[in-house]
Amino acid sequence: MRLFIPFTMVLFLLSSSVGFAEEKKGAAPASQVGIASKKPEAGPSVKVKEGYMVPYTLTIPGTDISLEMIPIPGGEFLMGSPADEEGRSDDEGPQIKVIAEPMWVGKKEITWAQYKPYMYLYGIFKEFESRGERPVTEENRVDSITAPTELYDPTFTFEYGEEDDQPAVTMTQYSAQQYTKWLSRVTGQQYRLPTEAEWEHAARGGTTSAYSFGANAEALDEYAWSFDNSGLEAPLVGGKKPNPFGLYDMHGNVAELTVNEYTEDGYAQYVDKQPVKASEMVVWPEWAYPVVARGGSWEMEADRLRSAARLASDDEIWKEDDPNFPKSPWWFTNDPARGVGFRLFRSYQPLDADKITNFWENTAEDVKDDVQARLVGGRGGLGLVDENLSDAIKKMKE
Repeated sequence: MRLFIPFTMVLFLLSSSVGFAEEKKGAAPASQVGIASKKPEAGPSVKVKEGYMVPYTLTIPGTDISLEMIPIPGGEFLMGSPADEEGRSDDEGPQIKVIAEPMWVGKKEITWAQYKPYMYLYGIFKEFESRGERPVTEENRVDSITAPTELYDPTFTFEYGEEDDQPAVTMTQYSAQQYTKWLSRVTGQQYRLPTEAEWEHAARGGTTSAYSFGANAEALDEYAWSFDNSGLEAPLVGGKKPNPFGLYDMHGNVAELTVNEYTEDGYAQYVDKQPVKASEMVVWPEWAYPVVARGGSWEMEADRLRSAARLASDDEIWKEDDPNFPKSPWWFTNDPARGVGFRLFRSYQPLDADKITNFWENTAEDVKDDVQARLVGGRGGLGLVDENLSDAIKKMKE
């Protein structure tokens, strides 16, 4: 069974009066979104040379769907867990001095309401292809993304719900990366997945304990959805207390994808390089898996929800029931994938073109090959994401 989304619904959701790249009259330039000249009287803020980084609400262009971004300060911290931390795994060390730069982080995890407009692009791209409009060429392919194919069996992904405020789940690292590229191209702001170090800095919230709320799990129920309190349905985002930086669900609910390849020896390679910049503390994946998700999920026990805990993906298990060949580069089909999602990050200073490419486009050769095989076989949606997309969608509707 495939998930059927009427094409008229796709057009309605993606072609409202707000254009994909259109800026409202009087709005700040995209590069200044989230910057205020004066410190706000209340709420989080971070002093920078232009003024203050402040919270802001992002509305996904073409929709009335929004999400909140929170500024968090930079600073030095110890990444990983000490040898005596209860529940610790060997891959969480050795502890490394890391310098994190200021950034904006999604207040909550990406939800189904926020993820589905990206899913619907599959139908849009296929329609453009059938009409011979907006063709992707070798010259403009750098401006394109792939949209995830329709779910082969939506009953697995949606078994525990697909409410607007439930976290989106079962997407691969590649799919999450393409989502961030799409959102970046249509908003003019640079969104991406975090490195492991950036994620841990955000999760700790300036603390050094096993959890952002303390050294043990006694208060976990106040801050996190876990195996012990979640029941049989994926919880809504933001239902527990936030961490010291004002971020929700950094422990539990869903484990959050990073751009890092998983390393069995933890952070050994950085011992002689300390302190390391958080944005540069990344091992780019050479293969589709294992990659790292952080924070643990609603399906996991408390010790897997610690700030330093790491979850390594395993495509052989996570895609075991995928009948396709090659298996989908966009979707997982088996648990624990229903407890895996992601959150948006945005650097204070945008990354240069070469560096951001690695955040948006998967570096693993087998992923690239699988995507290309799908596209050649007509089983993938490829399309341009630029300032003209909204007008093209509106014209298609006429």
